[in-house]
Amino acid sequence: MFKSALIGLLSMLAVLVLPQAAQAEYADVVINNYADAAGMRPAVFPHWYHRIRFRCKVCHADLGFKFKAGGNKITMAKIIDGKFCGACHNGEISWSVENCGMCHSGIPGTPTQIHGSTVQRLVAPTYKSLGKPKPAK
Repeated sequence: MFKSALIGLLSMLAVLVLPQAAQAEYADVVINNYADAAGMRPAVFPHWYHRIRFRCKVCHADLGFKFKAGGNKITMAKIIDGKFCGACHNGEISWSVENCGMCHSGIPGTPTQIHGSTVQRLVAPTYKSLGKPKPAK
């Protein structure tokens, strides 16, 4: 009995002390399915910021976001039509799509991924030129 309790306690301490891989709940999601080809910076979605305000079901059940970075075919047309991000980012609930730099702030060429770092390491300064857009494949 004592031995199993001690092993359980040590396991819990290891989870708290040892470095863990980033989970989406506490990370940012870089979305670059179409941005580079369109000459835009990748979108950086601060999942952690939304997660502290909403339950998972709001976006993943009610709005249809898949549980995989890049799993949805999100386009600006769909967002403008009120789908995905556009359900809230419509100018009434939250800021609207006219503020491109609010989302499209990632470093060009960053692949779609869950990224465990802070936004500051993902965001390219606005004063830097994007350069020429890459040709679509």
